[in-house]
Amino acid sequence: MKSLKMIAIVALTMFGTAALAQSKTEKIKVLGNCGMCKKRIEASLKDEAITNADWDKNSKMLTVTYNSNKINSQTIQQKIASAGHDTPQVKAKNEIYDKLPGCCQYDRTGKPSKAH
Repeated sequence: MKSLKMIAIVALTMFGTAALAQSKTEKIKVLGNCGMCKKRIEASLKDEAITNADWDKNSKMLTVTYNSNKINSQTIQQKIASAGHDTPQVKAKNEIYDKLPGCCQYDRTGKPSKAH
């Protein structure tokens, strides 16, 4: 009975460690200006492999936690760009960017185009 408990404890410990190893938190610069941008950026990352996404409009930094066995940084940045926001690795298509509301159309060099 004791050896069965020991096996169970070892198995649970190994499983817990493996689960933690899959989770990765990363900071990614994402261009945007306002609260509407925040909602759009975070909504673009609604995915079962992404457990948390929080974009800060002042620093333009997105903190994202995800399962690295199911998704990677490049795919995350592609999702953001498909919503109209540029990242270091993926630039949004002009036709998507052009459809953003005026307050969300940031200067694509990285400087906000309008005060918020």
